[in-house]
Amino acid sequence: MGFFDKLKEGLKKTKDSFVSKVEVLVNSFTKIDEDFFEELEETLILSDIGAETSCDICDRLRAEVKRTGTTDPAEVKGLLKNIIADILSGNHELDFSTKPSVILVIGVNGAGKTTTIGKLAANLKNDGKKVLVAAADTFRAAAIDQLNVWTDRAGVDIVKHAEGSDPAAVVFDGCSAAKARNADVLIIDTAGRLHNKKNLMEELKKISRIISQQLPDSALETLLVLDATTGQNAVNQARLFKEVCEITGIVLTKLDGTAKGGIIIPIKNELDIPVKLVGVGEKIDDLQNFIPQDYAEILFAENGDKE
Repeated sequence: MGFFDKLKEGLKKTKDSFVSKVEVLVNSFTKIDEDFFEELEETLILSDIGAETSCDICDRLRAEVKRTGTTDPAEVKGLLKNIIADILSGNHELDFSTKPSVILVIGVNGAGKTTTIGKLAANLKNDGKKVLVAAADTFRAAAIDQLNVWTDRAGVDIVKHAEGSDPAAVVFDGCSAAKARNADVLIIDTAGRLHNKKNLMEELKKISRIISQQLPDSALETLLVLDATTGQNAVNQARLFKEVCEITGIVLTKLDGTAKGGIIIPIKNELDIPVKLVGVGEKIDDLQNFIPQDYAEILFAENGDKE
């Protein structure tokens, strides 16, 4: 199954929930008036788009309806598709412009950080890159062992210390090893203790300092892993993490298991953080690059369309 087909399958529940509600709405109106926009805004809010972004989408849609002279509610789906693709566009590709490049992976425990790192490492190795993983989540019981299983599965090297070690020391050794072993990409796991924001902030600052000291010229991605099934809570997590570090992208996991895949839209619209990777299954190759146009096309394709 190709990447597009995997994304299509992964978005099936979101499409069935979100777009089916929009279809019911457009089929129940004969003209585009203020009642229509009010109903549409409510429909978007109920589809995990959130109040702020739903309002923004409706404002954009009003402007497009006026600009294009659209009068048929049935034509709204096409306009919505373009608006959503436009909201999601821009800077959604990972930066591997240096050797080594660094990917710092953050997120709360349970969001899928460990599996994301394993899958990403496997993808990059399959692309011909030499990958090294640093196990800097040293506080969670069995975190290092779990990561070790995934790096073995992916066939990449891991730098690790004993459980309870200083995460910054692991990062230092990881940076040194990346240089010594001529690695293309260094992926760094981190602890996900959002409930203790002050400690997390200090730890991430320390890790960032070490990366900038040891690999000052390296491209750095800070990826926040979010669980799609948590809906609006994932947006709130992104907002909190954005307060403690500079996030360059989102990894949205478990997209195949939820009807709440619409949360991609408010994350980008309200926080200006692009989704860069999505998880659409349990297999090691089920993590893929996020392409905004594909997402919009799949959501709004007519059933039976080949896209």
